Amino acid sequence: MNKLTRAEQKALRPAQILDAAFEEFIEQGYTAARVEDIAARVGVTKGTVYVYFPTKEILFSAMARHIAVPFEDVLADAKDLTGSYAERLRSLILLFYEHVMGDRRTRELLRFAISEGVRFPQLINAHHVELIEPILAMTQALIDEGVRQGEFRDGPAAVARVILAPALSLIVETLMHDGRLDLETPRYIEAHLDLVMHGLAAARAG
Repeated sequence: MNKLTRAEQKALRPAQILDAAFEEFIEQGYTAARVEDIAARVGVTKGTVYVYFPTKEILFSAMARHIAVPFEDVLADAKDLTGSYAERLRSLILLFYEHVMGDRRTRELLRFAISEGVRFPQLINAHHVELIEPILAMTQALIDEGVRQGEFRDGPAAVARVILAPALSLIVETLMHDGRLDLETPRYIEAHLDLVMHGLAAARAG
């Protein structure tokens, strides 16, 4: 195995720091997490961390963006969805389950947001805007267009936050039980999709 050059090691350093920061923030919480302990995980000095991330808040923000790649993957993959609006919405919900719930680090980031959100709303709110709101906006746009085309009915159910809520609920329940209970995930997802498709389906003439 070839040893990395100093230049290659330097290029990898920010990602290594962010990975270490994730583990430290998740284990210790925002207040108790120390930059020197993050540096120790990587094997560098505290000063090296500050070269890339001048403050703890900047480090946290960069870490959240680094870890939240699955949210970006949902948005990227959703742009290529085809078929009827019902088919596209179904696929979008499945993408959310696959990319977000299926990623351990994303689940842990959500756990952190739940536990730390009251004490540090400015940190959590910023990432809600960056990560959650774009997915909600894309889902709502898909629903609205389906309504305009007569495929979905307009009404209380035609709200993105309501449509995606069961997925977030399952993620929270997964975090609560930490794998100790069988949540029958495949059946749950099937029930979620059935509920959404029947709830939005426009009444057929006749």
